[in-house]
Amino acid sequence: MPVLFNYDEVEPVTIGNGVKKQALITPERVKNDCILLDRFILDEMAIMELAVSNTDLAWFQLLEGDAVLDGTEGAHDLTVSNVVFLPPGFEGNLSTTKGAVALFGGVPDAARFDKNFGESLEFRCINWRAEPALSSVHDERTRIYLVTPTLFGTKAVKGEMIIYPPGTTAALHHHEGAEHFQYIISGSGTAILGDETAPIRAGDTLYNYEFEKHNFINGDEEDLVFVEYFVPAECSTIWVNPAIVCSWEPTGMNVDGGDPSRHIDAHTSAETVNPEGV
Repeated sequence: MPVLFNYDEVEPVTIGNGVKKQALITPERVKNDCILLDRFILDEMAIMELAVSNTDLAWFQLLEGDAVLDGTEGAHDLTVSNVVFLPPGFEGNLSTTKGAVALFGGVPDAARFDKNFGESLEFRCINWRAEPALSSVHDERTRIYLVTPTLFGTKAVKGEMIIYPPGTTAALHHHEGAEHFQYIISGSGTAILGDETAPIRAGDTLYNYEFEKHNFINGDEEDLVFVEYFVPAECSTIWVNPAIVCSWEPTGMNVDGGDPSRHIDAHTSAETVNPEGV
C-alpha cells in the first residue's frame, strides 16, 4: 500500500542554530532507499550548511520565504519560484533573513539509476514559472517540468509540478520501472489508491510503490497543486483505460501567460523515452 502522511505528523529535529529538519521519506518509513525527502524550517537569520556526497545528487525548492544560496557555484537569490539542482560534491550554505521553508530531495548512490552518472553534472538553478506549461488533452490539468535529464543532465530522477483546477479528475494508472512520490503544495482533494480512497491536503507526502494504481480528484474550490518525482527518470506508465492515455500539448506559454524559456514537444505519459526538451 502507498504511504501517506502529513508533515505535521513528523517531529522536527533541531540540526543547527535556527534550523529544524523533518525527515519525510526515509528508508525506515517506505522500506526503500532509492529516494530521500526532507522538510527544513529556517528561522529568521538562520544559516544551514549544505554538502552533497560524490556518490549522491540533491535538489530543493523553497515552499515559503526567500533565501540566499552561497557556495561552490557562487551566490544565488532564491524565492518559491526556484528549483535548485545540487551536483555531487556541492558545498555551501542556505541563509535567510526573514525565515524560509525548503523541501529537499536526494538520491543516494545515484549511479544505480544512471550509468553515466557523474559525467558533466553541473549546478543548476531554474525559475519554474518561466518553464513551458503543458496542457492535458483529456482534462484541465497543467504540467510544468522541474527536474529533467535536459535541465539537470541525469536520468537518475525526474520531477514535475501538476496543477488540478477545481473539478478535475485524472485517469487511473500505475508506473513500472520507478517509484515516485507526490508532495502536496497547496489545495486539497481525494487520492484514489487502488480500490481505496484517502483525503489529501497541503503538506501531505504520498509515496507510491511500483505497480500501484492511483489518481487524484480535486472536488474543492481551489487548485490542487503538487510536485512529484520519479526514480529513475525513465519508466512506463500503464493506464487502466488505454483510450485515455495522458497526453500533453505545449501551450506556448509559461504558467503566468508569458513566453516560456524553451520548447517541449507534445508527448504522452506512456512513452518510456523522454521526448525532446524533457
